[in-house]
Amino acid sequence: MRAPAPRYLANDGVIDTATAALGAMLLEATDLVGEISLTVDRERLVEAMVALRDTPGLEFQQCMEIAGVDYPSRPDRFDVVYCLLSLTRNHRIRVRVITDEVKPVPSVTSLWPNAGWLEREVYDMYGVLFSANPDLRRILTDYGFRGHPQRKDFPLSGYVELRYSEEAKRVVYQPVSLAQDFRNFDFMSPWEGAAYVLPGDEKAAAPPAPPAPAAPAAAVAPPPPAPPPVPEAKGAPSPVTADDLHKADAPAAEAKTPRVRKPKTTDGTADSGAGKPTPDAGAKPADPDVVKKPRRSAKPKSDES
Repeated sequence: MRAPAPRYLANDGVIDTATAALGAMLLEATDLVGEISLTVDRERLVEAMVALRDTPGLEFQQCMEIAGVDYPSRPDRFDVVYCLLSLTRNHRIRVRVITDEVKPVPSVTSLWPNAGWLEREVYDMYGVLFSANPDLRRILTDYGFRGHPQRKDFPLSGYVELRYSEEAKRVVYQPVSLAQDFRNFDFMSPWEGAAYVLPGDEKAAAPPAPPAPAAPAAAVAPPPPAPPPVPEAKGAPSPVTADDLHKADAPAAEAKTPRVRKPKTTDGTADSGAGKPTPDAGAKPADPDVVKKPRRSAKPKSDES
């Protein structure tokens, strides 16, 4: 197999085919970084989607995603982006419409029923209205939430949040607390050392003061260098004898000699000390419940005369 994944169809001729199919509905077409983006007229969105779905050579049968983008500096600040997939040609494009907070975007739930949930997400996060949507309600935030969180001008304070209270055993609203804004961060490298005393460092003993430099003494002449060693004459006897070498090596040899221990054996009871060699060996213990009578000595029989 040459490719580990299925190959996508090239973008060659897609913009020309879409331009011919959409006509005046197409406002702009771009091909950037290998992705085609088509900007169509907002009021004719449903008609443009039908053309992209049914035109031979395009055949984008599925709507995979609907997303919103916010540009606060523009009069029409919102972009609604539709991601379409062609199963026949294994190709993807993006279709974009431009709107604001008031102008509604036609719903495409009549073409793709799954667009109902996707349009509810865009409405909840950005506040974009969709006409002909059968159930345009919030889907990610709660029913009492005010504002739209994904807008660039959405404030981070002054609102309430919804949570479950374990004490009250019910769902409660409370003001949003942003403790992150009041935290102090220290970005100094730990190897550089902090400019303040860290907790616990005040208990450490103060380092000893460096010794004061000694007063300069009078110049003293350095001692004369030692004379170099004189080598012994060739053939001179060594000053170390064999007895000195033997005595110096004796402690090291004794330390290296392993200590041999006698292996423990259990040949007899004297070595192991456990019981008797046989069950019947030795005197049996006396039974306190049995009283033995002493034996009478046998009397010699008298000779009958």
